[in-house]
Amino acid sequence: MKRKIMPLSLILLFSFMLLKPKETFDGASEGLLLWFQIVLPTLLPFIIITNLLVSTNTMQYITKLLSPVLSPLFQTSPAGTFAVLSGFLCGYPMGAKVTADLLRANKIDRNEACYLLSFCNNTSPMFIMNYAVIKKLGKEEFILPSFCILFLSPILLSFLSRKIYNRNSAFRKGKTYTSGFPVHFDFELLDDTIMNGFETITKVGGYIILFSIFLTLLKELPVHLPFWDLILLPSFEVTNGISMLAASDILFSVRFVLVMALISFGGICSVAQTQCMLYGTGISIVPYIIEKLITAIVTSLFAICYIKLI
Repeated sequence: MKRKIMPLSLILLFSFMLLKPKETFDGASEGLLLWFQIVLPTLLPFIIITNLLVSTNTMQYITKLLSPVLSPLFQTSPAGTFAVLSGFLCGYPMGAKVTADLLRANKIDRNEACYLLSFCNNTSPMFIMNYAVIKKLGKEEFILPSFCILFLSPILLSFLSRKIYNRNSAFRKGKTYTSGFPVHFDFELLDDTIMNGFETITKVGGYIILFSIFLTLLKELPVHLPFWDLILLPSFEVTNGISMLAASDILFSVRFVLVMALISFGGICSVAQTQCMLYGTGISIVPYIIEKLITAIVTSLFAICYIKLI
């Protein structure tokens, strides 16, 4: 029976797309515009630059500056601090990509890669501030509390996950993988990093378009339940999900909590993007999903506490 689920699901999806051509077109157009107008110009430059930093080992200058502070806090190797920085500042799925790139380059071990993935693949601050808080929630005064809630949750999770991944690990003992001088830069290397950047951003765009179509088609189903409308549907793609929650007629306090939880989780689309970044590393996506769900729960609790206090 399990072997038939996937073929039947694909046939059902294909049939639904044929029956709903306008909705399919609208979903694809919305996903394409989201990728082209927001994700491409925001993410592609960071992908290319981080590729160069890792490929040339130039990142060692950044890690030498930051590791005295971040390594003791997160118990990471010097190279691992670069993944922490990228994951908290650059947005999905850069934390996963940098972690996977460092693992492939043998700058961190697999145990540390799993640990880093548990907390340093997050939504970018610019997305939180400009899109979620200001544009959709319309509460500029919530910028700082939102940052605190969304950053504190994964940081706290790191203290829990290090007990699982950090035990008897090389990076806990202080082993470093960042020795050596930078690789000589040439335009062949630049061409390779640019092509890798376009390959990565194209895959991300494909997932965004596909999940935007899924979301548009699912909206057509005659289902109107709180869990369906406020939890399941928004969780497919974070940008569209935030827009759906912001437009709902529920209390603002509930909207705020749900939006914070969704941003923290990142949506099913970001999970698919993360899995794409991890190909070839041997890292399972299942622990990552569990860790993101736990982070979303912790985030929602923080958001509820904040709403109760104001």
